[in-house]
Amino acid sequence: MDKVRQVLLAAAADFRRWRRNPQIVLVFCLAFILCFLLSDKVVRFSEKHDSLLQIAEPFIWTFGDAVSVLVISLLLLLLFADMPNLGSEVPLFLIRMNRKVWMLGQILYLVAATMVLMVFILLSTCVLAGGRAYTANLWSRTAAILGYSNIGSELYIPSFVKVMELSFPYESMAHIFGLMLGYALMMASLMLYLNLWRENGGTVGGILFSGLGAVLKPDLIAGWFDIPPEQMKTANILFGWISPLNHATYHMHNFGYDNLPKLWVSYVFFGAASLVFFGLSMLRIKKYAFHFTGTERR
Repeated sequence: MDKVRQVLLAAAADFRRWRRNPQIVLVFCLAFILCFLLSDKVVRFSEKHDSLLQIAEPFIWTFGDAVSVLVISLLLLLLFADMPNLGSEVPLFLIRMNRKVWMLGQILYLVAATMVLMVFILLSTCVLAGGRAYTANLWSRTAAILGYSNIGSELYIPSFVKVMELSFPYESMAHIFGLMLGYALMMASLMLYLNLWRENGGTVGGILFSGLGAVLKPDLIAGWFDIPPEQMKTANILFGWISPLNHATYHMHNFGYDNLPKLWVSYVFFGAASLVFFGLSMLRIKKYAFHFTGTERR
């Protein structure tokens, strides 16, 4: 129990750094602004057609798209650029606890902070729906218009008929939130591990990780290699399995009539990858050379 308490204290110390921290304020301000910009088309469309929204729909239509997931995940580069946090209190912690316990505290902080950011994004989209939203677990007239017409594609709103036909709003919201969280945790765990190898290595790794997701898009690859239309279905399935960003995209999953990954496969993929990087970080901390900030003379 004493070690559990030490892990919690190490994680709590990281959260205390959030007070009056301009970096943290900037992350959450940018998150809200991005939510507004990405979901504004849905809300304005609802206002224009005088139709209501189910309260989860702005989140579903916004973050059911790979591009939106990619954009919002870039906030992790700012939130976790300095992980592990090496403030002036860390030498005291390392006297009172061993390196592994302290690293477990860093991992707990990383997981909890990622969840806080994702919950904030979800709540922001609900707030932005404003007074035009209802809470019943039924798709709205707005969703029907966007899904069963060409208007959604013309407005670049990712509304998918198979999503509406096979699930309800809160179920879709929960899966999209889980996929976003899994993708974010995988990226954050990779950044932590690379930062333990080299200063700013996590930032570079996070950028490359995001770039990989942006590149592994069937339409983009098809343009590069002149893949004929009859082979695009195979390309969609292939990149649906190998691209982390496609695993984080709700509609890029098997809903019963294709060979894309099932939702549970993506959850296992993100969970296993995150655990691997966290495990590697636990091994790396044994040889990590600490350089504490806030202790140098100026």
